[in-house]
Amino acid sequence: MSVLVASDTLSLSLNQLQIDQLVVSQQQFFNSGVTRSYAFRKAQLNVLKKAIQRREKDIIHALHQDLRKNEFEAYGTEIGFIYTDIRHTLNHLHQWMQTKRVATPIMFWPGSSRIVHDPLGTVLIISPWNYPFQLLIAPLIAAIAGGNTAILKPSELAPATEAVLSALIEETFEPEYIAIIKGPGQLLGPQLIERHHLDHIFYTGSTQVGRIIMQHAARQLTPVTLELGGKSPCIVDETADIVWAAKKIAWGKFINAGQTCVAPDYVLVHENVKDKLVEAIKHQLQKMYGNDAQKSPDYPRIINQRRLNTLAGYLDEQVVVICGGKTDAADLYMEPTLVEVNEAEHPLWHDEIFGPILLIRSYKTADELFEVINVNPYPLAFYLFTKNRHFERELTEKIRFGGGCINNTLVHLGNPDLPFGGTGYSGMGQYHGYEGFRTFTRPKSIMKTSTWIDAPLWYPPVKSWYVNVLKKLMK
Repeated sequence: MSVLVASDTLSLSLNQLQIDQLVVSQQQFFNSGVTRSYAFRKAQLNVLKKAIQRREKDIIHALHQDLRKNEFEAYGTEIGFIYTDIRHTLNHLHQWMQTKRVATPIMFWPGSSRIVHDPLGTVLIISPWNYPFQLLIAPLIAAIAGGNTAILKPSELAPATEAVLSALIEETFEPEYIAIIKGPGQLLGPQLIERHHLDHIFYTGSTQVGRIIMQHAARQLTPVTLELGGKSPCIVDETADIVWAAKKIAWGKFINAGQTCVAPDYVLVHENVKDKLVEAIKHQLQKMYGNDAQKSPDYPRIINQRRLNTLAGYLDEQVVVICGGKTDAADLYMEPTLVEVNEAEHPLWHDEIFGPILLIRSYKTADELFEVINVNPYPLAFYLFTKNRHFERELTEKIRFGGGCINNTLVHLGNPDLPFGGTGYSGMGQYHGYEGFRTFTRPKSIMKTSTWIDAPLWYPPVKSWYVNVLKKLMK
């Protein structure tokens, strides 16, 4: 049985022995050396792929139950993304695992030096609810490629997907290799992270919870990768193709009803083209979702009532609603919404919105852009629509962000050769493709010395000429 269920504090307490035993069994399995070979890693990636293929319809159905994602969106942003990641990893894994030969200083001759990519050991992967399948399985792919054992914690806020993931892992892998723990995420700290020295924790979610995870991990000196969020700006200057920009912004913002960590959080548009952009986005929303997005089969829902209440609460008397704003609690629905807020202290200017509310503000000069962005520094993503290459270079050099796009949104995530991750408040560490392999391995340095000759100057008693030789060797 590879699933440990903990529905409340009491049951988790009763399962503490099971959790302890799971960690020990995974550590023992890793120490056996089975996971290290290329053949094993390759085989397990193929096993995972076949398991997903068997469960593909179940995954699509679960994503519809949890977030009302249609089949196209579920496949494109979750399942297909994973297939691409597995294929890319299989195509490059042998190369990534190769020992790297490096130069050896002449003073250590005769010898050779090399770097090997060593698996970390037993890792914990914690995923969020907004892309509940992709954001658990993508780091798992990297962990398998790195030669590790893994404990998985899916989000309980997406229960249908959690159930499918549990069944998939349970029927595919032995628990000493890969297992799932189900239950309240807030109990992971005292019950697992603080009790055991895990070899790595990979967390995707909010900055607030990321801080808590890091605090728990610090007690065991467990290293962490934190994939967080933040307020990702989208800038549209007066040279941009407005129709193009509006289409890409509307798509990138309202896919998954705005519940995307790299969605454009707010738009800063040059005052000369602001009205044109607003009208163009409204037109694109009508084309994508019709006159009533609630009736569109292509428009997802908010994850739960609590989250919907938070989003609806942003639309207070200080907010000018340009379009949208309608909610339906029974349907967990919030209409695609464009707003303006003049009050600088309003929560919409400080909270990561994480929903279908797009904040729009005009600007005159580049200095204004930097002032606004620096209020919420280190965004996870950055988007710029422009035909001005000098402006593009200036902004991409001066603004610190995790990753981004020029004249597009979101699509940088789809390139496995681009590392994905945040900086500063938006996270630490990266993954996707080779960077995922690097995250779940560590470079181990080895120098080998030949024994057929040994220079005498290393050893006392020191002769006068040793110093002169040493200076020549080390200059």
